[in-house]
Amino acid sequence: MAERPSRGQLRLNRRRLFAGSAAVVAAGATLTQCSIARSSVTQELSDSAVEPFHGRHQAGITTAPQAHALFVALDLAPAPGRGPRDALAAVLKLWTSDAARLTQGRAALADTEPELAQRPARLTVTVGLGPRLFDRIALGHRRPRAAAEPPGFATDRLEPQWCGGDLLLQICADDPITLAHTSRVLLKNVRTMTTVRWRQTGFRNAAGGRGGSMRNLMGQIDGTVNITDAAGFDRHVWHDGEDQPWFAGGTILVLRRIRAEMDTWDEIDRASKELAVGRRLDTGAPLTGSSEFDEPDFAATDRGIPVIPPNSHIAVARHRSDDERFLRRPYNYDDAPPTGRTTDSGLIFATYQRDPAAQFTPVQRRLAEADALNEWITTIGSATFAILPGVDDDGYLGESLLG
Repeated sequence: MAERPSRGQLRLNRRRLFAGSAAVVAAGATLTQCSIARSSVTQELSDSAVEPFHGRHQAGITTAPQAHALFVALDLAPAPGRGPRDALAAVLKLWTSDAARLTQGRAALADTEPELAQRPARLTVTVGLGPRLFDRIALGHRRPRAAAEPPGFATDRLEPQWCGGDLLLQICADDPITLAHTSRVLLKNVRTMTTVRWRQTGFRNAAGGRGGSMRNLMGQIDGTVNITDAAGFDRHVWHDGEDQPWFAGGTILVLRRIRAEMDTWDEIDRASKELAVGRRLDTGAPLTGSSEFDEPDFAATDRGIPVIPPNSHIAVARHRSDDERFLRRPYNYDDAPPTGRTTDSGLIFATYQRDPAAQFTPVQRRLAEADALNEWITTIGSATFAILPGVDDDGYLGESLLG
């Protein structure tokens, strides 16, 4: 029989046990502190991260989408003693100078809150021109052929406060403070030459902040089928300057504000929502697959009935030819609702392409005619802008057009 330990030995073992427990607790606390420290370092690195400003293309298009975005449309204001073209040049020079500094974590000239510029948080500033502006500055003959508003669609319920504009400022960052500071600097410096037409603020969830798919406020994973490679960007996004050499390296943005009819969307069951979309809500997988990026099988049937309904969103939205592909960079919005509604939310659907007439319009026409989601979404805003080519260190945005 094994010898029974003495009482002293038991006490000693208990002491060791307590000491061991204390060590485990201390180790756990240290690990927690290390985790917090690593999280702080990660956040610090994210806050200090910069995106390039100068180059052949403007940033904020193929850049991995940041968590926050602000789209501001402006109109040129009459300026005594200065024509529209000179006013536009002055605005673009100011924005180029200030954005070149702010995106790199440096205060703009005459910045009254320079400390707010020290954390750029992957800030990008992207500038575009509305189609009608070319006529206003007597350069209609230099407007890119693709820079035209798309035709009206049967499901559009456009509201003037979300349409049009001479100029676009697209400001994106991973920190909303950076976004707010940048917008104030850029807007206040041109307030005597412009008037704000509309503002749209958007956000993406953290999972989408580094370029992955995001969830929209209807619960769907959004942006699964997209352009992600340099060859695709060259083929479908960047303009080659064929009809307007000065525009080589630019692109066309079609920005749509799509309201989600959440009160009625909440009334249908989960299975009906998945049939309307054509994807599972939990994983984003097509109804014929198991993971988000599985290729949908539109020919699959169950007892003679298509597994993915022909009028589901993914069935109608899929490109029928390679020419119908374009870059999607969506953001959610959630604004103060009008009286009688619980929410006013939806999608700021930003698309970039060489030619909307060949890429965006055919897809949108099919969606307007047959998309099962039309019962729960309403397009209330639309605007098109020619996103200017990038700029060298010694130039300014739009110089290839105006200079």
